[in-house]
Amino acid sequence: MSLVKLTIKGISYSQTQNGAYALILNEVDGERKLPIVIGAFEAQSIAIALEKEIKPPRPLTHDLFKSFADRFDIMVKQVIIHKLVDGVFYSSIICERDKIEEIIDARTSDAIALALRFSAPIFTYKNILDKAGIYLNANPSELEGQNIETEGVLSTPETFGLDTDEGKTNAGYLKFSLTELHDLLEGAVQDEDYEKAAKIRDEISKRES
Repeated sequence: MSLVKLTIKGISYSQTQNGAYALILNEVDGERKLPIVIGAFEAQSIAIALEKEIKPPRPLTHDLFKSFADRFDIMVKQVIIHKLVDGVFYSSIICERDKIEEIIDARTSDAIALALRFSAPIFTYKNILDKAGIYLNANPSELEGQNIETEGVLSTPETFGLDTDEGKTNAGYLKFSLTELHDLLEGAVQDEDYEKAAKIRDEISKRES
């Protein structure tokens, strides 16, 4: 079976499942998206790995795994989303140490969080993308009958730290100066409130662009 490379398109709030997020993966050489419902902690960990400007004062679980792996010369080479059963995606982490390759089973959200920290590519099999891939801009009637849990992906929910539209910037930060925003950003990171930090970062980026 042929592998298809994926990139991360964004992370959206789920509008139908409280406390959940939709991780949207994009087909590299195509237009299909692969939505995967993940938990809040995993969404936060993935968003932080993508946000180079936000550095947690303490390592998150996936950061700790990265440090542990680096100490013992373990390299994550790639992540493969290899199975889809009853709406649940199954993934494998391909690791290497001393030129010996090992395959480790993992939740897809954890596997992707680690792939980002190791700059490892993310793949899925073509048959999985054929089954679960969707066109987000398609007519909703064309998507009927697709038996996957999109959890609000087909609507336009607010994004979490990624792909934020200019008009959606939190209006509450408009009254602050750039200096004050940078102070607020530092405070949010120290408090480990990364959702707030992402919104402040978006406002800073808007003004400095």
